[in-house]
Amino acid sequence: MRHNQRVTDLLDDLQWRGLVALSTDLDALRVELSAGPMTFYGGFDPTAPSLHVGNLVLIVVLRRLQLAGHRPLALVGGATGLIGDPSGRDAERQLHSRERVAEWVERIRAQIEPHLDFTGEYAARMVNNLDWTAELTAIEFLRDVGKHFRVNRMLAKDAVSARLQSEEGISYTEFSYQVLQGMDYLELFRRYGCRLQTGGSDQWGNLTAGTDLVRRVTGETVHALATPLITDGQGRKLGKSSGGGGLWLDPELTSPYAFYQYFVNVEDAQAPGLLRTFTFLDRAEIEELEQEVAQRPAARAAQRRLAEEVTRLVHGEQEARQAVAASQALFGRGSLDELAAETLRAALTEAGLVQVPGGPGGELPSVAELFTTAGLVAGRNQARRTVAEGGAYVNNQRVTDPDAPVPAEALRHGRFLVLRRGRRTVAGVERVLQ
Repeated sequence: MRHNQRVTDLLDDLQWRGLVALSTDLDALRVELSAGPMTFYGGFDPTAPSLHVGNLVLIVVLRRLQLAGHRPLALVGGATGLIGDPSGRDAERQLHSRERVAEWVERIRAQIEPHLDFTGEYAARMVNNLDWTAELTAIEFLRDVGKHFRVNRMLAKDAVSARLQSEEGISYTEFSYQVLQGMDYLELFRRYGCRLQTGGSDQWGNLTAGTDLVRRVTGETVHALATPLITDGQGRKLGKSSGGGGLWLDPELTSPYAFYQYFVNVEDAQAPGLLRTFTFLDRAEIEELEQEVAQRPAARAAQRRLAEEVTRLVHGEQEARQAVAASQALFGRGSLDELAAETLRAALTEAGLVQVPGGPGGELPSVAELFTTAGLVAGRNQARRTVAEGGAYVNNQRVTDPDAPVPAEALRHGRFLVLRRGRRTVAGVERVLQ
């Protein structure tokens, strides 16, 4: 990982990229960042088996700060994941078993680690807050930590006050979450000299609980920097509108192709901001793509570059190339032969995949029947008209006989067909054996 030594430009760059929503004291932070390597941290709670695209914002910030010559602590909350953060929620979180949370800790660690450098002068470190809370007794917690928190200030935090006004209310467990997160900052300050915590703006109350605790206990002033919540054109958290309830970083939960397609399809107004937030392209290249959006929006150059860069960041070079190739091949602009079976299936699933039984010799039903079964046409008569008009394709090859069965050798990877009506309406067929 190459480090950028121009640390004085770091905060300007973060602000230009829209990554600064709130800060305790931006001018003081700028001075400390400029003075030399700073140890900082960001936390991730294992409340699901995978991080989602919203967590990617924090990962990107950790990476940017390290590239600028600072030392990241990536905290995966084995303790706080057992409790549940009330921020941004109108109901109590479901509590999970210790075994499940421990499993999720390891899965999330594995998702974060590829983005940071764990060697050299600015080496990153993974930490788990269960390490300093597991042996802590309730009496020690109340005497040594709880005495520094004032209930009136805790009640005023947005996450708490919103729940107090709801019918659901808030349990003492979730009410205490900000104390645990504040204790994390104090512990990391003591162990590693950590002087900056970063997280989402919905975490601001928890972030400042930590800065307040460090000040009360040690007399030192430390920093908090919050990133904005990234939303789509309808004001929803980014990725929440995708199928399956979220845009996950785990390829088993959201395929790299589906991940790529999400970003290809973002609205024109969203593309420039997402390029700034999620990619490591330089300012000149991003501004050029922003001009493309304004001058030639139909070309969708910004969306395609955004999708490729973010997919490469999360899933690696090979998966990014496969996603690009699949996106092109499904619409006749590339070869289906280059696609791995997993990529092709993921792409067809997004387009609409139906299963059909193969015949005794392995042959499939007729083109007309397949187009009807796949929902590309209303019935076989319409399928025949589509073929006659030259608008029916199987594996990107125009077909001329609507009633001929499709031979088994046409199947890609022995299982799949790509059906297309016209230029843009695609569906898939998967043969299943009886």
